[in-house]
Amino acid sequence: MSKLKTNNNLIKEIQYWKKKREAVILAHNYQIPEVQDIADFVGDSLELSQQAAKTDAKIIIFCGVHFMAESAAIFSPQKTVLIPDLKAGCSLAASITAQELRKWKKQYPKAVVVTYVNTSAEVKAESDYCCTSTNAVKIVNSLPSNQEILFVPDMFLGDYVAKMTGRKNMIIYPGECHVHARVRPQDITHKMDEHPKAEFLIHPECGCVSTCMHYVAAGDIPVRQLADKTHILSTGGMMKYAKSSAASEYVVATETGILYRLKKENPKKNFIPLRDDMVCQFMKMITLPKLLNSLKNLEFEVKVPKEIADRARIPIERMQQLSN
Repeated sequence: MSKLKTNNNLIKEIQYWKKKREAVILAHNYQIPEVQDIADFVGDSLELSQQAAKTDAKIIIFCGVHFMAESAAIFSPQKTVLIPDLKAGCSLAASITAQELRKWKKQYPKAVVVTYVNTSAEVKAESDYCCTSTNAVKIVNSLPSNQEILFVPDMFLGDYVAKMTGRKNMIIYPGECHVHARVRPQDITHKMDEHPKAEFLIHPECGCVSTCMHYVAAGDIPVRQLADKTHILSTGGMMKYAKSSAASEYVVATETGILYRLKKENPKKNFIPLRDDMVCQFMKMITLPKLLNSLKNLEFEVKVPKEIADRARIPIERMQQLSN
């Protein structure tokens, strides 16, 4: 049987079981194309959890990584949240545990903890504020200038925020995403030399983002005039910018899974990966057969204990209040 016919049969079964289970399927922007195509919502992790909470669905199937499914469970405690593969983790979220954060907090007892949403529910529960890559600067700027801040866990996003806010009292945890950490400034200049008319879209988790921000924030235009073409955006921000921009070509520095959606929604534009090896193996673990199994057999449920969920919800709600 051809792969196309197999996929068509799987899609029909998934659609049948989705209706039977009264489920909603969420897919992160980095998921494989066929999973994105069958999802009810595709987007950033927090955005997906918020959308799912607004639906009447009894079951949430989260095609993403584990911390994202936890966030959905926090937003929708009355619903069943399933992830099609329990092994779909995240190197960035795994770079800090709640125990490690508690030890760090003891070293800086007067500090406020600002935590990137790409973390476990237990880490969020130990935090004062959450942030996304889009609102991190706003959240930090909302705090008193003399307030010491522990920023966890992404060191590149933290450095970006410190440069943009000018704060000298941010202590940044040395965590990273193994995919985004691969990027170097020379990768950018080389690729942009190859595509001189392209706009450059980069995620704030990328390893060279602080260098790019130095160019933009300090006004030091590099020889290749990159600063006016550089746009530091979340994956959702990349989607919006690509739709609204008049440019026809873009070099994209984030996990390559987003290229499928960018091309699908902007068929007349050209999207080029900064590096072909910016692939997250965890994001590629979920397949149509695993999605079908999740729906049929109600596997695998992601639960967050009420005490942890209640505490984790506080920094998320504080973030939302400050972001409005």
